[in-house]
Amino acid sequence: MSDTATRKRSRGTGGGAARRAERTAVRIEAARYIERNIPNFEILNEEALEIIEANAETLLEEVGVVFSENPAALDRWREVGADVQGDRVRMPKGLARKLCQTAPGSFTQHARNPERSVEIGGRNLILAPVYGPPFVRDREGGRRYATIDDFRNFVRLGYMSKWLHHSGGTVCEPTDIAVNKRHFDMLLAHMTLSDKPFMGSVTEPSRAQDSVDMCKILFGDAFATENTVMTSLINVNSPLTFDATMMGALEVYAENMQACIVSPFIVGGAMAPVTVAGTLTQVLAEVMTGVAYSQMIRPGAPVIGGAFVTSIDMNSGAPTFGTPEASLITYGAGQLMRRLGLPYRSAGSFTGSKLPDAQAAYETSNSLNMGLLSGVNFMLHACGWLEGGLVASMEKFVMDADQLGVLHTIAKGVDMSEAGQAMDALREVGPGGHFLGCAHTQAHFKDAFWRSQLFDYKPFETWSEEGGRDTARLAEIRVEKLLNDYQQPGLDPDIAGRLEDYVAGRKSEMPDAFS
Repeated sequence: MSDTATRKRSRGTGGGAARRAERTAVRIEAARYIERNIPNFEILNEEALEIIEANAETLLEEVGVVFSENPAALDRWREVGADVQGDRVRMPKGLARKLCQTAPGSFTQHARNPERSVEIGGRNLILAPVYGPPFVRDREGGRRYATIDDFRNFVRLGYMSKWLHHSGGTVCEPTDIAVNKRHFDMLLAHMTLSDKPFMGSVTEPSRAQDSVDMCKILFGDAFATENTVMTSLINVNSPLTFDATMMGALEVYAENMQACIVSPFIVGGAMAPVTVAGTLTQVLAEVMTGVAYSQMIRPGAPVIGGAFVTSIDMNSGAPTFGTPEASLITYGAGQLMRRLGLPYRSAGSFTGSKLPDAQAAYETSNSLNMGLLSGVNFMLHACGWLEGGLVASMEKFVMDADQLGVLHTIAKGVDMSEAGQAMDALREVGPGGHFLGCAHTQAHFKDAFWRSQLFDYKPFETWSEEGGRDTARLAEIRVEKLLNDYQQPGLDPDIAGRLEDYVAGRKSEMPDAFS
């Protein structure tokens, strides 16, 4: 039974016991995806945009891109008029952009709970958790290799987090399961421990097909065949290289009308030029190539144009996050994706810090805000990222997830309704009064301000008496509470059983492989 139905039935019974039970019951709130009522921040003028677009076309024509170990892809490029020499593909100006035109500007990713489905594109922003770290960290266990139990707990935290719209994909890499089998356990966790949308496997084309097959069990063959029920991350091997593994996964998903994020992995100064304009030129060329290829597989296949961007510390070679250069590229890439007519993926809770400390807070805040203002439609890594993406942190997960509520509030813009103008309050209070007791405040105080579910606003004396807990300690307590309060969403036992049988059967067909 849904929370709403439970509350209605409790109210109908009358008595104080029912009301007390309602107040103490666990309520799993899930905010609707963000619909921006604020303008995007556009940093490039028309002349700059035209120069970058022309340079990207020149790059594709004169330098080209590599499709490695993929003869079928090379044949497809020949058929549409590209110049293919060896594994290098050079395209006449305008070819890639023309092919991109069949990609939809927005699409729905369906969740098994229809109330959790999301619309990706337009003015919308979808928030998804960290993706890919081989390590996890929490205050009790410190930094360690991730396990499937850690993975399941992250899925539970994501399900319990109000401001997250998406369950994500590889929220951490469960290293206690064979490489060739762990995608089964990860998908099963997303499908059974949460009812939010999720991502499929991309580490090998057959694993992408497993993801499709499991979705057909979860959603029904007919529905999964005609609708988008998965999003998947296809990284470009920058600079200008498309490897057979990622393209093989893209081919499976595009053929089945499942969404792909085509996302260059850019470390400025190492995998792209050190300049903003040069990097944007490369990003645009790579995105157009990947999106064009998806449309060659199946016109109309849903796709998101992405940009994962960081710079490099020229002294140590380490990636840096929350930097002004990355912000400039993220803003500019948003403009370029919108001109292509594509949904846009970028930004996240990025930090190079080893701990959820002040450095992590500064860098994460910069990264999240640039994502909101740059017009991002799908924000992977929105919570839990630590140590340059090597670590998924339990405490930082809930810190970041709490702060995502700020993005929801800012995105609403300024309320200019009659209630928002508050003229009745201004008239009632007049000079020298206060607004605490006025009718307008009494009517709106419950939802007037965003409220953190984590931070401590108590007086010093109370805070001290309670142990002087810092934010990391408060986050540790919240992780424990969310996991204790977790209630698994219902799933048809027949579907759950068929999923488990599929996983067991497929695993039995192959020996374990750890590389």
